[in-house]
Amino acid sequence: MANDIAIPEDSVGIVSPLCARFDTPLTLKSGAVLPGFELMYETYGELNATRSNAVLVCPALSGHHHAAGIHADAPKNTGWWDNLIGPGKPLDTRRFFVIAVNNLGGCHGSTGPMSINPDTGKPWGADFPVVTVEDWVAAQALLADRLGIDCWAAIIGGSLGGMQAMSWSIHHPSRVRNALVIASAPKLTAQNIAFNEVARQAIITDPDFHGGHFYEHNTLPRRGLRLARMLGHITYQSDDLMAEKFGRRLREGGRKFSFEVEFEVESYLRYQGDKFAGSFDANTYLLATRALDYFDPAHDAGGDLAAAFAPATADFLLVSFSTDWRFAPSRSREIVDALMRNGRNVSYAEIESSAGHDSFLLDDPHYHAVLRAYFDNITV
Repeated sequence: MANDIAIPEDSVGIVSPLCARFDTPLTLKSGAVLPGFELMYETYGELNATRSNAVLVCPALSGHHHAAGIHADAPKNTGWWDNLIGPGKPLDTRRFFVIAVNNLGGCHGSTGPMSINPDTGKPWGADFPVVTVEDWVAAQALLADRLGIDCWAAIIGGSLGGMQAMSWSIHHPSRVRNALVIASAPKLTAQNIAFNEVARQAIITDPDFHGGHFYEHNTLPRRGLRLARMLGHITYQSDDLMAEKFGRRLREGGRKFSFEVEFEVESYLRYQGDKFAGSFDANTYLLATRALDYFDPAHDAGGDLAAAFAPATADFLLVSFSTDWRFAPSRSREIVDALMRNGRNVSYAEIESSAGHDSFLLDDPHYHAVLRAYFDNITV
């Protein structure tokens, strides 16, 4: 029973997902057209009378609409950014009305590969069109219209979520007052694209993938998705953190001279891989990594990032982390430089952290103090 759930004072409490249905066709950047779609989202706090206190939370690669609080039917399933969002937290729901969304192509209720293709009566599977960050923003804008939000007080996102915040500022400049871009980049490096391709190949070459139509075969490409997650997890953490957490410690104290799990780090990676493979959709993983690859706002501006940001009018906060080697601080500084060349108001913080790319998800006191100070100075 919900009444039996212990809820911390700084939690948004028990929340329920909402679904917005759009029957108007949506033309994607690829030229493909979705005849209609649904977006799952959650809200925290209350929208004020002038509708000026709304904040959009954009998810990272494996993120979704459940960003804060708990669900009554799954009280241990706390929102993925719960340490940031809530009464008295840096994104204080006593002041702000927060919306978290599950993007197109997702596997947590929004229209995606697991949804029924109206043309075939079967799951979309591999036939679901490739989506981009710009497509996600277009769908989010329709959701904002539906909710009567003409302008966001702020849009915040980490990693792939930060790319969405940037895209909003470029394509809908009059609808964003503040953009908070955390542990992100203006485009992926060749190395990052390479990591994504290896992860995709692990999935695509799994015998249970069936060309992306594995739903019809009543199977899942668990091995491929497991390997993809293990690879990704290595890149999200720093060498220092992994050395601190695991070192070269053996699980049972001695070598077995086998290829079974012997080192603690091996056990950890397998656990993370199995957990992810049991809760995430392989086709969604392919779509999300390709959206990462394609993001490059400077592409249509002759490679000039400053020119790409010229339409933006928002104030910006950029945050990077010292040991994030996948989205290094130098990438955030590229964005800062481009914005300053346009005369934008930009704040930048590089946080000392041993946790690598995953730092943006953690409750780091310095990091949260920066976010709290920025949100406290937003007028609603």
